Order: sequence, then C-alpha cells, then structure tokens
Amino acid sequence: MNWGGPAFVIALVAISTVGWLVNNWIRARHGYSVSDDWGKNIHKSDAEAARKIDLLAADNERLAGQISRLEDRIAVLERIATDPAERTARAIDALR
Repeated sequence: MNWGGPAFVIALVAISTVGWLVNNWIRARHGYSVSDDWGKNIHKSDAEAARKIDLLAADNERLAGQISRLEDRIAVLERIATDPAERTARAIDALR
C-alpha cells in the first residue's frame, strides 16, 4: 500500500466518517444527545420532559416549604417537652 497516495487519505476520511456516524447512532439509540461536526452536543428539545421537570420543581418547592413549617412545629414541641412543668403549663394556658 502506498501511504502517500490519495487512496490512503480517502480511506482515513471514510473511516472517520463511518466512526462518527456509528457513534451518533449509538448515542441516539440510548437517548443521549448527538454531536455535530465540531463535537458540540445537540440537545433534543422534549416538551414532555420539560413539563415534567417544571412539575417536579414546583412540587419540590412545595415540599421544602412544608418541611420548614414542620421543623418549626417540632421545635415548639421539643421546647414544650423539655421545659419544666410549671412553665409548660403557663405556655399552654397562654395559647388557649
């Protein structure tokens, strides 16, 4: 084989192109983003996935608020449980 001839250059270009195509085919088949000619990823825009992410973010925010309220309530209950009986009775009467 003549390493300096045009056949070698064409073979290298063909091998590179086939490798890039196979790589992108495997990535697309498994759900990963494919890459363009310069190696940058091209992300798929999936409306349903974006909607799910928005719903999960809203649910996460709601749950974080609920957790902070429950932590405040637990702190009050711990304070009532550890305080002396007389002071606890006065605090409970004050809440009524």
